[in-house]
Amino acid sequence: MNIPRLIFPRLTIFFTVLFITSVANAALEIEISGGSAQQVPIAIVPFGQTGNVSAQENISSIIGADLRRSGLFRVLETGGVVNRPIDTAQIKYAEWAALQAQAMAVGNVEALAGNRLKVTFKLADVLKQTQLAGMEYNIAPSQLRTTAHKIADVIYQKLTGEVGIFASRIAYINKAKGRYALQVADADGVNPQTVVSSNEPIISPAWSPDGSKLAYVSFEKKKPIIFVQSLMTGQRLTLANFKGNNSAPAWSPDGSKLAIVLTYGANSQVYTINADGTGLKQLTKSSAIDTEPTWSPDAKWIYFSSDRGGKPQIYKVSSIGGEAQRVTFEGSYNLSPRFSPDGKSLAMIRNDGGKFRVALQDLSNGQVQLLSEGAQDESPSFAPNGRLILYATRVGGRGALAAVSSDGRVKQRLSESGGDVREPAWGPLLN
Repeated sequence: MNIPRLIFPRLTIFFTVLFITSVANAALEIEISGGSAQQVPIAIVPFGQTGNVSAQENISSIIGADLRRSGLFRVLETGGVVNRPIDTAQIKYAEWAALQAQAMAVGNVEALAGNRLKVTFKLADVLKQTQLAGMEYNIAPSQLRTTAHKIADVIYQKLTGEVGIFASRIAYINKAKGRYALQVADADGVNPQTVVSSNEPIISPAWSPDGSKLAYVSFEKKKPIIFVQSLMTGQRLTLANFKGNNSAPAWSPDGSKLAIVLTYGANSQVYTINADGTGLKQLTKSSAIDTEPTWSPDAKWIYFSSDRGGKPQIYKVSSIGGEAQRVTFEGSYNLSPRFSPDGKSLAMIRNDGGKFRVALQDLSNGQVQLLSEGAQDESPSFAPNGRLILYATRVGGRGALAAVSSDGRVKQRLSESGGDVREPAWGPLLN
């Protein structure tokens, strides 16, 4: 598919205009298929309750859902078990080994004075009959869901050796009743919060490396302008409001700069700018359309999409400027580059026989693997541990968010009931 030159820039500027009305604050529903060939069987015993615990969240269910969603765990059914320990000292290991559990999590939620909760959690190795981890949290009831995600992260890391991502957040664009909204939700799609909304399109959300800010493009002043907004205070900075279009913000790994795209001179070109809006510097200089920049994890390179070869391909340029070099050679159409956290792989969108699918290129050998199965997939974004790639797709004529594991085995679809969401961005790990 050869996209005309006048349409190609709209891949980063105008996709949102096509949105369908959706419900602004509906939780995302998750469907999971596939999984690891060797899933770890784990029992998440329902946590006990001490005192007048008024929290509505089922902490055990949240933990189990997180682990199940990773595709690496087989969460065992514990409903028929009579003895439900809340501490490792109470575990009768032979009973749980008979249920084929290799690991189990136990815990308790205790009501404290001042409307506080004490959540205790322990993870046990059933086969070795030893404790692997133990944590205690003093929280407000509103923090119970986040605490459950943190516990799931501890379990995930202890049993896989990889960092967990369940306590991270995702951002995406949603439209409802004629208004566009930039929303942030938990990694499981629950608890969506609106950061900013407008009657005009909002596109291209990008997380700062510390997770405290979001850069995005808003058309509220009838032209694309880049803003940076604090998630803590709501304070907003106009980062780029130059002549022409301002689009596609991407943070540098240290958060000191952003790569952006401007039509300041002629066609869309890649620039860098300091995070306070000073120090504008042009990086690419061509008669082509250069767009969708992303930084390499070592900050030495900026990769971008360009049609300078006739059709969209991915190129790279030094972050301090220089000649651009072509990166993708397999396939006639590649765009939307996004780095894996370890810098070893590059996710992108590839035209595969007329279908736009998420692909993953190994940067050491150039090999490419197609991961998604949709016809109109876009906007890939890596999870902080590189295990999953979040992206936008279309299902039944509506937009939806989906995720696929970096090996292609686990596939998830996150869809709003009756709605449409686009342009996902997976946030960083938070302390």
